[in-house]
Amino acid sequence: MHVFVTGATGWVGSAIVEDLILAGYRVTGLARSADKAAGLIAMGSKIIQGTLDDLEILHDAAVAAEAVIHTAFNHDFSKFAENAAQDERAIGVLGRALAGSKRPLIVTSGLSGLPKGATEFDLPNPASPRKSEAAARTLAEKGIRSTTVRLAPSVHGIGDYGFIPIVIHLARATGVSAYPDDGLNCWSGVHRLDAARVYRLVIESGCTESVYHAVTEEAVPFKTIAEVIGHNLGLPVESRPREHFGWFANMAAGNMAASNNRTRSILGWAPTGATLFDDLNQPQYYAN
Repeated sequence: MHVFVTGATGWVGSAIVEDLILAGYRVTGLARSADKAAGLIAMGSKIIQGTLDDLEILHDAAVAAEAVIHTAFNHDFSKFAENAAQDERAIGVLGRALAGSKRPLIVTSGLSGLPKGATEFDLPNPASPRKSEAAARTLAEKGIRSTTVRLAPSVHGIGDYGFIPIVIHLARATGVSAYPDDGLNCWSGVHRLDAARVYRLVIESGCTESVYHAVTEEAVPFKTIAEVIGHNLGLPVESRPREHFGWFANMAAGNMAASNNRTRSILGWAPTGATLFDDLNQPQYYAN
């Protein structure tokens, strides 16, 4: 099977590409530059150079593929609304390219805005600025075979450059490993390689569900994350008001915990990667 992957050089996308190739799939990845694509080419992936604004390139690549996995998203929070609109347009183009076929489109989203302990049946918050899942559901209503993988806020592993490193950087910069309020709001986590495998299993299972949860650690109190970081950095662990976290306050104080029961059952998914705390206790996590 030939799979087109957007965001193929990203933290999750590159792991998906590797997982697919090792499982015998043919992969074409979207990459912004040739330099970023070198590692994918070494894995055996073909590359199309472009961005989410190159709608004709997206359309043609999706037409040529037997399945599409969309992981690309610009995480520049200073222009989040603009980036969300870009993402929504791209999903629409990918979906239209697959219309009239049984070829699946797998879209990526997160857990922000969902109730604590959310299941795969909980609907996304309509007020959420990110419209990835809503766009996938709109396509499904039109008969396009689209689904969403919701990623845990911490997709961890050595080399992580996501949300946990932001927390580590803030602790270093302020001299305290802080948690908001009582710190009992919970995040979830998943190892990067376990998350990648979910996407492949969705394809292999027939893409039967509206939503899948790439979640291993279902509910980890943010205070506990702060304690592990503080221990490893030799810093005090203390509560701080939300203002301490600046632009990251809503994420730091968010409840992004979810069940993975249905995803495990439907896909036969059995995560094998290191836990969040296994990774956070590795010196490499604090190298930068």
